[in-house]
Amino acid sequence: MFYREAGVFKTSYEADMALLPIPLDKYFVWAIALFAIFVVPFIGNDYWLGSIMVPVLILSIAAIGLNILTGYAGQVSLGTGAFMAAGAYLGYKFVTAFPDMNIVFSVLGGGLCAAAIGIAFGIPSLRIKGFYLAVTTLAAQFFLLWLFQKQPWFVNYSISGVPTAPPREMFGFLVTGAEASATARYLFVLGFAIALAWIARNLVRGRIGRTWMAIRDMDIAAELIGIRPLQTKLSAFAISSFYCGVAGALWAFCYINTVEPSAFDINRSFQILFMVIIGGLGSILGSFLGAAFIFTLPIFLNNLATALGLEVSTALIRHVEFMIFGGLIIFFLIVEPHGLARLWALAKEKLRMWPFPY
Repeated sequence: MFYREAGVFKTSYEADMALLPIPLDKYFVWAIALFAIFVVPFIGNDYWLGSIMVPVLILSIAAIGLNILTGYAGQVSLGTGAFMAAGAYLGYKFVTAFPDMNIVFSVLGGGLCAAAIGIAFGIPSLRIKGFYLAVTTLAAQFFLLWLFQKQPWFVNYSISGVPTAPPREMFGFLVTGAEASATARYLFVLGFAIALAWIARNLVRGRIGRTWMAIRDMDIAAELIGIRPLQTKLSAFAISSFYCGVAGALWAFCYINTVEPSAFDINRSFQILFMVIIGGLGSILGSFLGAAFIFTLPIFLNNLATALGLEVSTALIRHVEFMIFGGLIIFFLIVEPHGLARLWALAKEKLRMWPFPY
């Protein structure tokens, strides 16, 4: 078989620390990235690009953020939707307050503001953890949404309270707002997804990621060997909230085209948590797999009922969806706690060991 490490020799420390040490893995990732950039925009229609690919990529960014906090640092959070809302509302303030600012910096500015809020709500993590920390982040979920709805400053005193995302251009093409094409919005979001996934992958492989995992596995032992718990936990909260804030800004600017609190309610937090559990805790790839699976499952169920000629109400499909989600979460927690990413890793291990038994 051609999927082997035999014959792959490392002649430098840089090669030994490569992100993808097996050449076939590297070629595969490059092929997927090039396919997503140069092929998908031409073969996908507006529905696939604007209504499926864009939200899946945005939710993948949010899932990476939650995975950094929960999967790598071991800090439970139920406030992902609130941090996404912070990025959306404050990103909107950047866009409207500085009309000439590049839209990329406006999105990143919303992410940085969400990171600052995440640090504030992460301070209690030094004293509490587990269920009590989850309750603290749940309080952030309700408090932040209440704040954004009650203070009209965040929406520039809009009468409706739900302002429309302003159109902004990059390289002469509209990438935000209702007037932007699905292809432009897809490529804009894809650029963020690739860049943030690459940064996250390098972070978890470096010193910062090792300190996160040390705190996750045994915080007392980590403190005894010189790791500072507060600094480590706050860095996880900051980076996680930054990712969620960027995802929230992209969700408002490139998908729903409005800044509204209902898009970031408690259901959004649970949805992203399910993505991380099913995709795989402590896995960047699992964040993408979980987001794609959770978001496309309702679409698959609707199309399946239509293909079978069944007249099923939307409410029934919604209930079936909840039942499947619950069953899958129980299944993965019992049978494969590391989710879909672990199944992919096992498939690659079997391929590398073939034809020998595994």
